[in-house]
Amino acid sequence: MANRSGRMEGPSPWDHASFRMSVKIGADGYHDELFQALIATAVDGIMVIDDRGAVEVYNRACERLFEYSPEEVLGRNVKMLMPEPYRGQHDAYLERYETTGERRVIGIGREVVGLRKDGTTFPMYLSVGEGCVSGRRIFVGIIHDLTDRRAAELRFRDLQVEMSHVSRLSAMGQLSSAMAHELNQPLAATTNYLSTARKFLEGTSDPMAQKADQVVAKAVEQVHRTGQIIRRLRDFVEKRKVSRGPEDMNAVVQDAIALSLIVSKDIDVRLLEHLTPGLPSLLMDRVQIQQVLVNLIRNAVEALRNSPVKEIDIATSLGEGWIDVAVADTGPGIPEAIAGRLFQPFVTTKSTGMGIGLMVCRSIVEAHEGTLVMTARPEGGTVFRMRLPVSVEQAGG
Repeated sequence: MANRSGRMEGPSPWDHASFRMSVKIGADGYHDELFQALIATAVDGIMVIDDRGAVEVYNRACERLFEYSPEEVLGRNVKMLMPEPYRGQHDAYLERYETTGERRVIGIGREVVGLRKDGTTFPMYLSVGEGCVSGRRIFVGIIHDLTDRRAAELRFRDLQVEMSHVSRLSAMGQLSSAMAHELNQPLAATTNYLSTARKFLEGTSDPMAQKADQVVAKAVEQVHRTGQIIRRLRDFVEKRKVSRGPEDMNAVVQDAIALSLIVSKDIDVRLLEHLTPGLPSLLMDRVQIQQVLVNLIRNAVEALRNSPVKEIDIATSLGEGWIDVAVADTGPGIPEAIAGRLFQPFVTTKSTGMGIGLMVCRSIVEAHEGTLVMTARPEGGTVFRMRLPVSVEQAGG
């Protein structure tokens, strides 16, 4: 038990050297040792406090998370591991719970912030349960570190910003190409009409006719200039420079998987990986290829939302001069009426989609001199296959 100062009286219930606790949970030593092993080897932090907030159990994972040794924590108030405003609220919360029974975390769990010994903080998910040992009320806290998840979410948001930028550029390129195609005919016709008008004005000495010829000549120049502006805008967007370097395709795939499933955690998807080891490195813009894979995996997850079997199989393979990445799902498949136009702008199977994503993906892959195709799985579902070329230099070394 802890006294009013928060220090433990009597022997510590936790012997750090042998990871044994004084509280027995079974009549025989086997159950006791089993419990000690579970506490000591747990990946998540496990902490037990009494009804005054004094720490009675502090496992090895807690040492790693908070960077305090057990000797520095045991017997002290758990609020030492909390930054403000949690630290200032903790004792009042315990007193309020003892008086009113009002729960805020107990039996519910929530995301909070932990305080390390060096003063830095980290995000964590805290689950708290209540129990009774030898007639005493105790609270058991399970602490799951969210640092990696938060970092991955930030990376995913950065990728989304990049993808949005690429989408705008690609959409601009598509729009410029469409404008050039649609305007070429009327611009050519206008040029022909103006050239004909100039021929009518040739050979006349009328000063007004000569002025009209000059005006028409300037109009022809402006028509040509209009065409050049459209072509330059299209060329600027379609021939934008990218930053490429040698990358491990399997590592790129694994990063994309982690980023994709963060925002799809509400869907229970079974993900299978079949990554061929020893693939040669590829020259690529890592961010752009990740964007393609993230988009394909997220589309696959969305396709499985109402599917009875929720599986995604991601595989890499090596061919003669190329590397394949296949993303296969067990969803309902792509309707035949849409399948042939799926990579065109503004074609989508989603009720809220813009139909830009796959168009951008194919543009990125083709800019890497690769291909992106979609086929139906014989057993149901869809396969998107990205194929990127391996240069002779890469294949040889």
